[in-house]
Amino acid sequence: MKILITGATGLIGTLLRVRLGDTGRYTISGIDARPIEDDSVADFTLADCFDYDAMAPAFEGQDAVVHLAANAPVETPWPDVLRNNIASTHNVYEAARQHGLKRLVFASSNHAVGNFELDEPYKSIGRGDYSLIDDDPANIPQVDHHVPIRPDSDYGVSKVFGEATGRYYHEHFGLEVACLRIGSVVPQNRPTNIRAYATWLSHGDLAHLVDRCLTADLGFEIFYGVSNNRWRFWDIEHGRRTIGYNPQDRAEDHPME
Repeated sequence: MKILITGATGLIGTLLRVRLGDTGRYTISGIDARPIEDDSVADFTLADCFDYDAMAPAFEGQDAVVHLAANAPVETPWPDVLRNNIASTHNVYEAARQHGLKRLVFASSNHAVGNFELDEPYKSIGRGDYSLIDDDPANIPQVDHHVPIRPDSDYGVSKVFGEATGRYYHEHFGLEVACLRIGSVVPQNRPTNIRAYATWLSHGDLAHLVDRCLTADLGFEIFYGVSNNRWRFWDIEHGRRTIGYNPQDRAEDHPME
């Protein structure tokens, strides 16, 4: 399968270039506004996704695109969110349609529903206080793909936009779309704060999730990108049933340093 990764030089883009490439099942191309310093892609386009004319040729001949390019900080100011997360995302969907790609995997975010963490028991879990659920993870009500959107920032709003655009392009143009509400992915590949004991997504589970989204039967879906953590409050059963997502890692196997 020929896949294009936007934002290919970022943390997640780099992880996927290497880990998906190691499977031998993909020919990987990349696009980014910054150059790639290695030979992990078959082809690379140096372009900003906001510039449609510059980025669209990279979609020629591809089967699928993994769209990661965006300003990632939750505190990103609105002008940058509008340019780099909203307009650029629409460009990616349109380029996929224009070039006949079959599938798009969109890096959404847990921040599309981040305001659930203003509520209990999620608020306490994020602080490492599990007393409201009697120390039993089975008592945690899971935030799943059916919950209403509750973005916690302009960044979160941009991810909701990307999900809505995916639904539109699926229903009107037949594009197969997986939106991943990604949790805490960090270079250290381990929880780095108390909240991450609920929200951590390991590098291996991330690559596995994207691999399943690229290869399993798909229409339009929303999945949570989180490892099989004891105190997680985001649902993974929908991903398990729908595409065979089976995370192997757990945050609690990594004691806080």
